[in-house]
Amino acid sequence: MLRSMYSGISGMRGFQTKLDVIGNNIANVNTAGFKAGRVMFKDIMSQTLQGAGAPTAPFGGTNAQQIGLGSALSAIDTIMNNGAAQVTNRPLDFAIQGEGFFTVVNDNDETFYTRSGNFYFDSAGFLVNGDGWKVADSNGTPIEVTNIADIKSFSFDSKGILTTVDGAGTITTFDPIGMTKFANPSGLEKVGGSLFKESPNSGAPTLAPPGDATAGTGVLMVGSLEMSNVDLTNEFAEMIVAQRGFQANSRTITTADEILQEVVNLKRG
Repeated sequence: MLRSMYSGISGMRGFQTKLDVIGNNIANVNTAGFKAGRVMFKDIMSQTLQGAGAPTAPFGGTNAQQIGLGSALSAIDTIMNNGAAQVTNRPLDFAIQGEGFFTVVNDNDETFYTRSGNFYFDSAGFLVNGDGWKVADSNGTPIEVTNIADIKSFSFDSKGILTTVDGAGTITTFDPIGMTKFANPSGLEKVGGSLFKESPNSGAPTLAPPGDATAGTGVLMVGSLEMSNVDLTNEFAEMIVAQRGFQANSRTITTADEILQEVVNLKRG
């Protein structure tokens, strides 16, 4: 009976974590570049009451008798499927079709990666994200237009190459926006702000221009944003499953408690 109570507790803890992940997914359903999470479970080691026996003439073999001790978290995966592209027609909005990431560098020269491509030019001429972190080109150098005040027009093409025209009509081109590929993108760690960082299991980053067939970084879409890949239909279905699983495990604990109460009451009888 005590085993069933602790098994129920482990199940409730697991489903609570599952609800936490679902809640975070739903909260970020409109977050550009957000990647949904998924909870996976595994069973805890079983208590063996009797080991398996081999067939011995004239008797057959016997299977092991084991009682499971509950469940535990196996993994919280990050689903890296592409989200839907939303057309904005804004020249500094970018989406990626493929597995690449934009590379941004903060003031401490720390490098992070993102799928959220809503960028801006700051007053110093750097291409930055919403937090003011600099966007790197295909050489890993921050993209900078030194004479930003004199620029009359600019444009990015599908290869990520920036072209500017200043007041004198001088045309200048820049290295393309850098796109980074990882051997295991699901191994990246979320750090908030729609950003990821390299981890020991993500593999080393490979920096290349958009559309690089060798690197496989993906295709750049100018004037679009990649939206969250959260599927609300699936999330609400999983929420129902988690809720019912939590209730069922709580019922296991309640039933075990009632049985223990009956045992205690035997003395009174």
